[in-house]
Amino acid sequence: MESSLFSDIRNKDNQAPLAARLRPLTFDDVIGQIHLTDPNAAFRRAAESDQLRSIILWGPPGVGKTTLAEVIAGVTKSHFARLSAVSAGVADIRRVVEEAKLRRNSGFKTILFIDEIHRFNKSQQDAILPVVEDGTITLIGATTENPSFEVNSALLSRSRVFVLNPLTDDEIREVLRRAIDTEYADTRIDSDAQEAWVNLSNGDARSALNMLELSVAASIDKHVTLGDVESAIQRRATLYDKGGEMHYDLISALHKSVRGSDPNASLYWLARMLEGGEDPMYLARRIVRMAVEDIGLADPQALPQAVSAQQALHFIGMPEGALALAQAVVYMATSPKSNAVYKGYGEAMQDVRNTRNDPVPLHLRNAPTKLMKSQGYGQGYRYAHDYEDAVVEQHNLPESLGERTYYRPTKRGYEVDIGKRLARWREILAERSSKGPEVK
Repeated sequence: MESSLFSDIRNKDNQAPLAARLRPLTFDDVIGQIHLTDPNAAFRRAAESDQLRSIILWGPPGVGKTTLAEVIAGVTKSHFARLSAVSAGVADIRRVVEEAKLRRNSGFKTILFIDEIHRFNKSQQDAILPVVEDGTITLIGATTENPSFEVNSALLSRSRVFVLNPLTDDEIREVLRRAIDTEYADTRIDSDAQEAWVNLSNGDARSALNMLELSVAASIDKHVTLGDVESAIQRRATLYDKGGEMHYDLISALHKSVRGSDPNASLYWLARMLEGGEDPMYLARRIVRMAVEDIGLADPQALPQAVSAQQALHFIGMPEGALALAQAVVYMATSPKSNAVYKGYGEAMQDVRNTRNDPVPLHLRNAPTKLMKSQGYGQGYRYAHDYEDAVVEQHNLPESLGERTYYRPTKRGYEVDIGKRLARWREILAERSSKGPEVK
């Protein structure tokens, strides 16, 4: 018997995209998101008993956010209104709210579904808040962006967030199988063509169905081959949003792969960002940050390498400049690591913020005028080059900070030499101190 997934297909617009025509109608027909659609799942039980409270559905494209909203529309006894944040304004929200108030006075509830709710600005979200709070409407928001950043905290606190996951390869195969059985039963489709759709979809059911539809249209004599897929699709649609959470996720993965000394993962995440359309100069700036934060003086050549990559990118542009970034990333990943400078500066910055900003000690101040000399400026200053090894005992911090130590070289890379040098200077100063007054 034909699955109820398509039981209403004759009533749907045959000119609509395949993904829209074959949208599931019941929880049982939804593929994936079993944590929400299982008969024992609290989400499903609340929807089917018409006890659903305001929720935010958060997940990547094509994983079932709108589908679940439409399934809820089919099972709830409440009036189901929908808006798209792309086209709706405050006036549309107010109209829905006024209608909801009239329904509430008659004993009926209203569920408002807002697709791409992250596109609503603060004033638009504020317009919804009071009626969500007093129960005039039950909100279902769908978003591909992290609600923590894109939804007002007040509105978020009155909603429960449900996370939707990318579909697995097997789930994408099932989506395609159902679509082929229903729409293209008379079309011969090679197995490697189907696997190409699975691979290229990135866990996005809508993308998989769009590729199926396009490939069938491009085929000859109702026979879809891998060549038809390659011809129709051209290349994978890289899943990347330069302004969204994925931007931060990927740069975090790149930075942490470099820090973790993994050149292979570093190259992969760099390629993911560049292929996704990231600004190469942004990546160049981040590579400079990696050089000073995670490598520092363990390899003093890391910073020149990073800056050279930026200059090369600026000089030759893209796509050739990608190789300069790749070389810099591999250099950073394979360099000895040290965050001693990073930590030392952080400690110094905290002292600046949290302690008295005392005046510069008098002996460290220049004295270009007689008045300043008479005030003691520069008195007692010891010129390091006048002493053996250019090392001199001298207190250079404000008195209130005592003998703070901010920079502690690691035992990795060039910092091994730095550590030995500092230790030798301490020995020299100790020897001088044991002999009495210093001699130039």
